[in-house]
Amino acid sequence: MAMKLLVANRGEIAVRIIRTARELEIPTVVVYSTADADTLAVELADEAVCIGPPPPNESYLRISNVVAAGEITECTHVHPGYGFLAENASFARACADSGLVFVGPSPDVMERMGDKVQAKQAAREAGLPVLEGSEGAVSGLEEAIAASERAGFPVLLKAAAGGGGRGMRRVEGPSELPAAFDIAQREAVAAFGDGGLYVERLLDGARHVEVQVLADGLGGVLIAGDRECSIQRRHQKLVEEAPAPHLPDATRTAMHEACARAARAWGYCSAGTFEFLVDAQADFFFLELNARLQVEHPVTELVSGLDLVAEQLRVAQGQVLSRTGVVPANGHAIEVRVNAEDPSEGFRPSAGRLREFRMPGGPGVRLDTFCAPGVVIPPNYDSLIAKLCVWGGDRPRAVARLRRALDEAEVEGVPTTLGLFRDIVREPSFIDGRYTTSYLSDRGHLFSSLDRRTV
Repeated sequence: MAMKLLVANRGEIAVRIIRTARELEIPTVVVYSTADADTLAVELADEAVCIGPPPPNESYLRISNVVAAGEITECTHVHPGYGFLAENASFARACADSGLVFVGPSPDVMERMGDKVQAKQAAREAGLPVLEGSEGAVSGLEEAIAASERAGFPVLLKAAAGGGGRGMRRVEGPSELPAAFDIAQREAVAAFGDGGLYVERLLDGARHVEVQVLADGLGGVLIAGDRECSIQRRHQKLVEEAPAPHLPDATRTAMHEACARAARAWGYCSAGTFEFLVDAQADFFFLELNARLQVEHPVTELVSGLDLVAEQLRVAQGQVLSRTGVVPANGHAIEVRVNAEDPSEGFRPSAGRLREFRMPGGPGVRLDTFCAPGVVIPPNYDSLIAKLCVWGGDRPRAVARLRRALDEAEVEGVPTTLGLFRDIVREPSFIDGRYTTSYLSDRGHLFSSLDRRTV
C-alpha cells in the first residue's frame, strides 16, 4: 500500500514535515484545532481534519480524535513532530491498534526514555557516564537529603517523568531542600501527572551538548553530528549551533561512539537526540534521550546535507537509512528561536495578530515558520513562531550572516526575542564561541531587553 501521512501537529513543524512529504510525493493529512483553521499547514496539506477546539487537551492531545482523523482519511503512517503526543507511548500504541504506523521509536523505548530514572539506569548499563545522585526516584524528603549529601551540594531536584525545566529546582544546601522539594513535586504533578523526583549533582559552568542519532532498527546507525545548546532561559533552549564549538576532538569522538553503542544496545529506531552536560575538563555526562525529532534539527540538516524527516519516513517504511556511520560537518550553522515572548517581562508569552512579519533571505539563510502578516498567534500553544537559521563556511562567517539576518528581521504585533538575539550576536563571548549554560545569568546586564530576574 502506498504511504499516506497523517501529520499530528501544528505550526512550523507541521509545515516542515508536509514540505518533505510533498517532495517525496507522499500525500498528507494534517489535523487542526478551530484556532488553526486558516494556518499554512492546513493550506499546504492535501487534506485537513478539524479535531476540536483550541485547548490542546480537547484537540492536539486527545488521542482518540487524532487517531480517528487518520482512520477516516485512510492514512498509513503518523508523524507526531515534537511536543504534544510525540513521546507518548499510549498514542503510539493507539496508532498501532488502528493499523497506523507511528513514525518514531517503539512505545517500549519511549516509555523507558521518558522516565528519566529508567533512562539513567539504561545509560549506565550501556556504558554512558552519568552524574552522581539518587539511584532512582526518591521516596521522600529524607531520602532526597541523603542522596544530596552523597552527591555533594549543589544539586538539582528533577522530575522523573519529564523535562524542559519543569519540576526542576536548584538546591544549594540542606536547608533549602524542604521548600525546593515541595515546589518541584507540585510542578511535576501539574506538568506530567507524576510527582516522582530524583537527585542529580549540579555541574556549574557546564555546557549542554547533544548528539543527533538515527537508527533503522536493522543494525544501521547514523551519527549526524552534535549541537551546542547552552544558551537557555529556565533550562529551555534559545540558541543552538552545529557543530558544538571548541569541543575537543577526543571528546567529540567519544560522545559519538558512546551514542552509537547505546542506540544499538537499546534497539533504537528513528531519530533521537542524546543530551549531555560537558564540564570544564571536557568530560561528558548523559542527561536524557529525546525520542523524537528536535526543534533544533535544521542546524544539523544544514551542516550534514541530510533531510532528517525523510530519513524518518524511510525507516518507518521498513527501509534502511540512506547512509550509516558518522556524517562530518560541512561548515557551521546557527539557529535562534523566534518566540512570541517579552524578555523584559520574564519571557512572558504573548498572543495577537501580526501586523508585520518580515524575515530575511539570501545566501545561507533558512526560515522555518508558519507565520505571515495578518496571522493570529493564539494563546493556547507554544510561543515559537519561527526558527531563523544560517549556514556559513565556518563559524565566524555564520555569526556574521546571523547578525545580518537578524538586522533584516522585523515583527510587529507581538513582542519577540529578536532584540535579545541582536544583542547576543554582538557579545564577545558568543562571538568567540565560548559559553556555558550560565551564559544569560552571567551576562544579563549586557542585554537591555532582558529581565535579569528570570534567567
